[in-house]
Amino acid sequence: MKKYFLVLLALLPMLATAQQSVSKPSSRPLFDKKTVGEVRLTLPTSDWVNVLDSMRIYNADGLPATVVVDGSRYEGAKVRFRGDKSYAKGLKRNPMSIKLNADNPAQNHQGVVSLKLSAAVRDPSMVREMLFHEIASKYMPASQAAFTKLYINEEYIGVFVNVESVDKSFFEANYGGSKGAAFKAGVDNKPENLPPSCKQNIFGSLEYEDNLDCYKGNFELDSKGGGWTELQELTRKLANEPGNVGQVLDVDRALWMLALNNVTVNLNSYSGNYSVNYYLYRDGNNRFQPVHWDLNLAFGSYKNTGSGSDLNLRQLQNLDPLLHADNPYKPLASQLLKDPLNRKIYLSHIRQINEENFLNGAYEKRAKELQGMIVVPFNDDKYKTYSYDDFQRSLNETVGKKSKIPGLTELMSKRSRFLKTHPELTKLPPAISEVMVKGRAKFENQKINSFHVTARADKYPLRMYIYYRFSDQDPYSVMIMSEDNTPGLAAGVKAFGVQIEAKSQDAVLDYYLLAENVGAADFLPANYPKQPFKIKLSELNK
Repeated sequence: MKKYFLVLLALLPMLATAQQSVSKPSSRPLFDKKTVGEVRLTLPTSDWVNVLDSMRIYNADGLPATVVVDGSRYEGAKVRFRGDKSYAKGLKRNPMSIKLNADNPAQNHQGVVSLKLSAAVRDPSMVREMLFHEIASKYMPASQAAFTKLYINEEYIGVFVNVESVDKSFFEANYGGSKGAAFKAGVDNKPENLPPSCKQNIFGSLEYEDNLDCYKGNFELDSKGGGWTELQELTRKLANEPGNVGQVLDVDRALWMLALNNVTVNLNSYSGNYSVNYYLYRDGNNRFQPVHWDLNLAFGSYKNTGSGSDLNLRQLQNLDPLLHADNPYKPLASQLLKDPLNRKIYLSHIRQINEENFLNGAYEKRAKELQGMIVVPFNDDKYKTYSYDDFQRSLNETVGKKSKIPGLTELMSKRSRFLKTHPELTKLPPAISEVMVKGRAKFENQKINSFHVTARADKYPLRMYIYYRFSDQDPYSVMIMSEDNTPGLAAGVKAFGVQIEAKSQDAVLDYYLLAENVGAADFLPANYPKQPFKIKLSELNK
């Protein structure tokens, strides 16, 4: 194989002189979910599989390529095989990474500089990755994903899932910046000569290490500059100051990530054996933001939690919603869930995900829609891992005698019912109602300078909290609302209020409410991650 690498090195100087050449821009949005895209690669050799295998072994930058994305042509790109467990030597249908701006830093397709094509390994349905990203995006930033057909040197290789890279453009779009450190849990190539004191096989579990170099054996730094000290500080706070971890971690986003993993039985993640396939991005507020990645094994395709052997179908369906809550080797779960309020919030997230996507059958309808889009390109794929019959059966039946990939509805119909009736999830949370923000009284001359928010909750609430911010880029602050002695309330109903000082007469307040009773908690609005309540002080002063 070494000869392929040497031949390639001889070709590189000639290929590097290629200039950018772009055809008419494509009118199809790159991540359009209603159509199937098309990516065409022209590589400098017919033996490109062996060359890319060799480049992977030698950790080379990539094979020069011409790329045509939905009709738009780009020269000076580079291609390489990607993936860990999803990669296999000698295969044409391997996951691909395509760097459009390899030779020209300004070159991009609709703002995207890198394409990540997933081969949907161990997913006969072909929809796991897209379905997970679509569901996750309702509750936290998640990559966009869409189907695309891949051609290499005019040969049809198959239908792939084009997944948005977690990179600079992703961070800018979702967090308003891209200069913070970004870590990927899990490393493809472990550094040599790691300190002997490092804990072994902990991957991205976020266990604390005294030696900073130990983290480099478990995380990849995907950004320029430092960040290792900050990552160590996150693990230190998880270990020793879990009550203060919100200073360096978006705790609610972490709880959403864990809840999504649990409901969908996504064990090739932090929640599984190896604690991998997620990113941590340090945002402009110096807090780490978790992001899911590599989701082709979601919905029970990977079956190991790190305790014992692989789970069977029934165990997957009945996976404990509080998985790892008492596991000291999974501090992101166990340390966060030690806090009673975090635990209630996490269970509220599980309940909401289940009700909005699975108990109502929405996931099954969407999975059928997605499969319907790719019936023809899947059938035409001569390199496909699974047969067309497997593809058709995979929504409802287990496929494979060895790997035994559960059917989506076979898994999730019973799992959703299991979660609905689980004792931790049958406790009724308070329902928040009658939310009001006090405005300036009629004929009142003096303008108000604060937001006075009131609300009620039933089912014997203990407390109500308001989470608020004055800018989309700020983290939410939280205050416990005062209980109001409002006469005439029904049994079990309480009224609450709070006053938040405005920074200026132009202030705009984003906020949402959380009420808790002895057993559970709930939010209003339910879709607060995307659409919190919003009120302008100027409107209150009209």
